[in-house]
Amino acid sequence: MPRETPKSLKDDSKTSLKKSFSALVFIPRFFKEIWRTNKKLFLLSSVCRLVGALLPVIILWIGKLIIDEIIFQSKAEVSDLTHLWTYVAIEFGLIILSDLVSRAISLTDSLLGDAYSIESSVTIIKKTNQIDISLLEDSEFYDKLERARIQTAGRVGLMSNALGEVQSLISIATLVAGLIYFEPYLIILLVLSIIPSFINEIWFSQQQYSLARGWTAERRELDYLRFIGANNQTAKEIKLFGLTDFIVDRFKNLSNEYYDLNKKLAVKRSALGFLFNVLGTLSYYGAYIFIIYRVISGVITLGELTFLSGAFNRLTRNLQDFFSKFTRITESALYLKDYFEFIDISIEPKHSEDMPLPEKIQSGFEFKNVHFSYPDSDHEILKGVSFNIEVGEKMAFVGQNGAGKTTLTKLLLRFYEPTSGEILLDGININRFKKDEYQEFFGVIFQDFYRYEFTVRENIAIGDIDELNNDKKIQKAAELSLANQVISELKKGYDQQLGKRFYKGQELSGGQWQKVALARAYMKDAEVMILDEPTSALDAKAESEVFERFIGLTKDKTSIIISHRFSTVRQADRILVLDEGKILEIGSHQDLMANQSLYAELFKLQAEGYQ
Repeated sequence: MPRETPKSLKDDSKTSLKKSFSALVFIPRFFKEIWRTNKKLFLLSSVCRLVGALLPVIILWIGKLIIDEIIFQSKAEVSDLTHLWTYVAIEFGLIILSDLVSRAISLTDSLLGDAYSIESSVTIIKKTNQIDISLLEDSEFYDKLERARIQTAGRVGLMSNALGEVQSLISIATLVAGLIYFEPYLIILLVLSIIPSFINEIWFSQQQYSLARGWTAERRELDYLRFIGANNQTAKEIKLFGLTDFIVDRFKNLSNEYYDLNKKLAVKRSALGFLFNVLGTLSYYGAYIFIIYRVISGVITLGELTFLSGAFNRLTRNLQDFFSKFTRITESALYLKDYFEFIDISIEPKHSEDMPLPEKIQSGFEFKNVHFSYPDSDHEILKGVSFNIEVGEKMAFVGQNGAGKTTLTKLLLRFYEPTSGEILLDGININRFKKDEYQEFFGVIFQDFYRYEFTVRENIAIGDIDELNNDKKIQKAAELSLANQVISELKKGYDQQLGKRFYKGQELSGGQWQKVALARAYMKDAEVMILDEPTSALDAKAESEVFERFIGLTKDKTSIIISHRFSTVRQADRILVLDEGKILEIGSHQDLMANQSLYAELFKLQAEGYQ
């Protein structure tokens, strides 16, 4: 079904100029960031642009002097070419200087742009790390992040355009002064040739932004379709299930919808742009005829004709370039607004009192009547959950998919806050502690751990990145997780690049990746260990060995295990069984088997599968 034109495109068209100009308020702040990035480069670029702005009118004036001098010497009884060759030498030097300044501007802009691109990208990465998981998992918020992230190159272009506008303004002012000095009436023709085209470009640039903004989610989907349609991770299923045509059709349909909307704007923009350009050309030749008439009438000299025609031509081009850049600036400023809105997002914790954390956990954790539902959802994942985890205890969470097991760990880690109820650490609400310090208590490996396409050493050290150069600790963690068996088969050992994205990278199997990820948990000597389905990709023998080691190594440590395999779960001190967001039963393996409830039923069903 054809997609309806984005509402933002419809609404924003009514106030295009207002929205475009209002976004310019972010430009000063933008330049403050550039100034902080590299003050010396910024100053050098500014000086070069000032010189570059003055050179055109000076060169034109010298050209006028040369023409007038030639005519004067042709009529003189005795020729003296000293002044003529002096003017020619000055013009030659100015042309060389102009080229040098132009290259210096390009160089400084390139270096300054690259430096700012790095700084702004770092800012976005750091800001993303400070934002709650709940926001990052919200699609509308993620669209805002995407708009801030993908416009890095656009912000660099904005910098060059904005600096160029200042240069153009100075150059335009000097050329206008020259026209006013000789023929002020030419200014009227100049305005007629430029203003209509300027308004046209402003209007269409805002429409282009509205279209791009309204299609942020769809463009993310297009990127996703490109990825899964041409990627080694998905190639097997794409081929096996014959998904190529499905993906291609979906990609083409969505792309064509965007193409059609974009084409309509582009055609209108080009057509009107042509008409206004014709108007500008007529204005220019009107001015040219006027200047010729003034020369024939003897009002101005040939040198002044050269100056005026050159000045008017250059001024027309400068103004066209100025307004063209201005429209690009207003368009880029709208994206700049997205960037600053993102980095200005408030990240203050709601209830944190920055209480000092205990050096050692004394009594443990307690969930008190905890309810939870995800933002913008009425469905409760947890419904009045109350239990405690004693210090040094090994507890397992068990339940069918969607019961709320992983959600409990997310709340414990403060990725989310309970909708109601509270979680206590040694009798104190965990929201009263500083979040980053609180999270240092935990060593975690998730079922959906990320496969970083770094070296093996870096992948393991992620668990405690400050120990990246501690080979002894990294190797120990690899032994404990059985990852050393995988590493021994790799050509470059701990320095082997993993994944196929980069040169000479090697892909691992699911089980091998899981062993590497488990090593991360052992890198961090945390008081609380959380393993969320940590061995789902391991064979039975490897799983048994991993958990035997884990139980031994976490002696006197608090640990939480989430697993569907009851051979693993039964080793826990206590097992909490969740059913549809509520605690159905809790106790040791023996206690739960004696209950003859859900745990016993699931255990027997799984045991029968191994017989």
